[in-house]
Amino acid sequence: MKFYLKAATALCAIAVAAGTAHAQAPGYETPKTTWGAPDLQGFWNNTSITSLQRPGGVDKLVLNQSEADRMVNRNMLVVLSKADDATNGDDPNNTKILEDRNADRGYNAFWIDPGTKVASVKGELRSSWITEPASGRIPYKPDAARGGGYAITNFDGPETRPIAERCVLSFSGSYGPVMLNSMYNNTFQFVQTPNAVMILVEMNHDVRNIPIVANAAAAKHGAVPKWGGDSVGWYEGNTLVVQTTNVHPGQRAMITADGKLTERFTRWDNNQITYEFEVNDPALYSQPWKGEMALNIAEPLYEYACHEGNHAMAGILAGARQIESEGKVPGMGPGIAAGLVLPRDDQGGEGSH
Repeated sequence: MKFYLKAATALCAIAVAAGTAHAQAPGYETPKTTWGAPDLQGFWNNTSITSLQRPGGVDKLVLNQSEADRMVNRNMLVVLSKADDATNGDDPNNTKILEDRNADRGYNAFWIDPGTKVASVKGELRSSWITEPASGRIPYKPDAARGGGYAITNFDGPETRPIAERCVLSFSGSYGPVMLNSMYNNTFQFVQTPNAVMILVEMNHDVRNIPIVANAAAAKHGAVPKWGGDSVGWYEGNTLVVQTTNVHPGQRAMITADGKLTERFTRWDNNQITYEFEVNDPALYSQPWKGEMALNIAEPLYEYACHEGNHAMAGILAGARQIESEGKVPGMGPGIAAGLVLPRDDQGGEGSH
């Protein structure tokens, strides 16, 4: 019995040591604040071709360089940027970009920053942020109501439009829960005090104010639903742990009001924070799911001020009334990548969007 206990203890110690080693680059010592917390402060960016879910045609999490290059070359935003850049200077007034009468194409390459590489997380090229389940896809229940109390095709009044158009939160999902990347404005600023952590999100100038408590047992959440949810944090060794619940029901979030998101922020080295997350919400998902994201050191950000919706709302609603007067039903545009033809893949196939 003593032999088995010793063996089990040794195996546990090895597992813990391996987990700790994998959390940070070998030999790396986490810098500390003056009050002894792991120092996460600064500007960080998650711009990447890698996104939350694994794209079609990719069947594994960790890629080799050739597989990563293929994924980049078939990314719709990369293809769009290359097509626009190829004609840069030929059409200074952007008249050709509207020849297909798709007003969404006003978002040309000048305005977007999708990145040019697959993300490197802990030294590995990753096809998705999701690590579990193995499919790299969100395990939605078939009948799950995904929230977001605003119908995107309802133009009856300002209150019926999505929250991004009203400058409440951005459309990118970078505010969370979960913190995501988008086609532009992917920088975050971390500021710490002994009692709080502030994460300034570039997109829409959103701010997460996270109170810091002693440990998980001391984490208490408020009763009032909040945009982005109610977050409480604490430190476990060199890691900032944040627990979020009670998200506003009007937000199209990754959790419902009763769901729970657990985030872990750890310095991998001086140039990268590993952002780990676990989503647990039986109302939406058939199982808990997890992910890892790289936040890379970045330059300071410019303020993003969301005023477009405030000034354009009258035009959006007036346009809908005009369309209705013509006996038609107003709807959304086809998107900036409508009609985009993807390059042939390694098997000689061709795709379009």
